[in-house]
Amino acid sequence: MAFIELHDISKRFGGVQALAGVSLSIAAGEIHCLAGENGSGKSTLIKIIAGVYRPDSGTLRIDNDAAPLTPIAAINHGVQVIYQDFSLFPTLSVAENLALPSELRARRRLVSWSGVRKLAAAALARLGVAIDLDASVETLSIAERQLVAIARALMSEPRLLIMDEPTTALAGREVARLFAIVRDIQAQGIAVLFVSHKMREMLDISERITVLRNGSVAAAGFAQAFDEAALTRAMTGHDITAQSYRWRPRHGGAPRLELRGLALPGVLAPIDLALHAGEIVGVTGLLGSGRSDLALTLFGLRPRYQGEIRIDGRLVHLRSVAAAIASGLAYVPEDRLTEGLFLTQSIHRNLLATSYAALAPHGIIDFAEARARADAMMREMQITATDGNQKVIALSGGNQQRVLIGRWLMGEARVLILNGPTVGVDVGSKAGIHERIRALAEEGDLAVLMISDDLPEIVQNCNRVLIMHRGRVVEECGAALLSDAELGEKLKALA
Repeated sequence: MAFIELHDISKRFGGVQALAGVSLSIAAGEIHCLAGENGSGKSTLIKIIAGVYRPDSGTLRIDNDAAPLTPIAAINHGVQVIYQDFSLFPTLSVAENLALPSELRARRRLVSWSGVRKLAAAALARLGVAIDLDASVETLSIAERQLVAIARALMSEPRLLIMDEPTTALAGREVARLFAIVRDIQAQGIAVLFVSHKMREMLDISERITVLRNGSVAAAGFAQAFDEAALTRAMTGHDITAQSYRWRPRHGGAPRLELRGLALPGVLAPIDLALHAGEIVGVTGLLGSGRSDLALTLFGLRPRYQGEIRIDGRLVHLRSVAAAIASGLAYVPEDRLTEGLFLTQSIHRNLLATSYAALAPHGIIDFAEARARADAMMREMQITATDGNQKVIALSGGNQQRVLIGRWLMGEARVLILNGPTVGVDVGSKAGIHERIRALAEEGDLAVLMISDDLPEIVQNCNRVLIMHRGRVVEECGAALLSDAELGEKLKALA
């Protein structure tokens, strides 16, 4: 019997039809995946279930009874949502975050700190995890914050737990741990609506899948009836063919980027690497392997490195971000929202952020020229927007990532370092970004260092793969004869 049923749900925002006749049912204790590209209507549907939005038409029933459509009513019916930002208080401790909802419901005027710790400890014990109760949430890793958010949601004894893109910032081992917890939650009779656009994860964790496209149900059924190609077709409306990247060596000249004994005391062991123009070299490894430290060192954020870094044969000293940029290095960080983009600023301003000095050789910026160059980059990167004045925060994840990459290309980068280049990007946009990165490397003088734990992304887009473990490069593989399954086995052997 279905715990929750939605029938013919429609919702419009101004001139945009966000949902059109969507029907969905979730059984008690079921893991159901809601899939779709960015803008497909997933978030709108979640918020209707959670009572944040009221549908324009259609019905929502819980236990076969019409359900009041308010957030409090949804919570009282056992619906809990864990949003992508986790909705935690970063400056409060783990214990305070966990106990706060219970304390508010009890309307206590005085806080019993021993009671707070007891509640928090019991919540974490339910998940079988150990996190310092006194630690400030802002000091926790993404995976630990997610566990705190799940533990807090379970304290309300939910019957339906909605997880919105829960694996966006997680590495492979963390994803496996999360899936084990989700299955434990299911064993307690709690239904889980797992919202994602990662196809392999959908097929691995879910029993049934509903795919949205342009606000409508494009496909629905048992997970066994789908494969990755069918999901891609349902999400995008067409097939996406994966083709491996093949680098054609160019004769003569020094490597575009050369590392000789590059080391970071206590973090990175000496690394030797030669990266040539036109190459896309992948770097992967388990959490804590040192791959991000390598990227940050190259971009001048770890100035106490040892060894040599050479660009086109010339020794450079990358002791600051300014020195790295001046030497032709560009860095696209893993978290574009907090580390890469000026979200409340326009597309134009984000694209031009590192180019203003070049546009003002005499101290006066030619704004007409700046806008023309930014518009040209929007066309080159195929950024979909109303115009260059649109704020970046209003763009999809894929378009935000294109803006960030485009910014560095405007500065004539020679080495592009991509840390998780398609994190949080849907399958259609992901394919477009991969195609653009490969074209940039193949057509120009750009050398690319791609850091990722998305193994198909690494295998399909790189001509070589470096595997890192505990700050060392432990193996180098040619991607042409490597499958993502084989690469996964190599990583498992390091666990």
